[in-house]
Amino acid sequence: MSEKLQILIYGYGNPGRQDDGLGNHFVEKIKAWAHEKGLANISFDSNYQLNIEDAAEISDKDIVVFVDASIEDIESFELEEITPDAKVEFSMHAVSASYVVHLCRDIYQKSPKSFLLHVKGYEWEFMEGITEKAMGNFEKAFEYLKPMLLNPQKLLNYQ
Repeated sequence: MSEKLQILIYGYGNPGRQDDGLGNHFVEKIKAWAHEKGLANISFDSNYQLNIEDAAEISDKDIVVFVDASIEDIESFELEEITPDAKVEFSMHAVSASYVVHLCRDIYQKSPKSFLLHVKGYEWEFMEGITEKAMGNFEKAFEYLKPMLLNPQKLLNYQ
């Protein structure tokens, strides 16, 4: 493949609710790192939540990594491939990452290889600042993803 794979890192969450801001913080840090490395094939976005309009944003990408804080019972972080899912999981105006990928496939006939990077969070109060324990998980996830962004074939072949 002569041209570089187009990658989108999309973090979401509420930075005003402690660890819920992990996704947004991830985008800020990985953006600075990618710029330092000269990785022009990676684009970035962040928001409070995913919306149906995000299907258009991912339609011209080869790989999409959604990043979100997690309350799930995981060790520190988890990277999982997203399977498009037509099940609508509305939460106010938000939709799930799998539904965004489903819409992209149905509307634009495009299916970027998509992942959800869950980063374990602990505190969700209305205040800014990520907890120290969650920042430890953040660093582990950040270090894990960097080699994959340097060699995107690793993400394309990820099982």
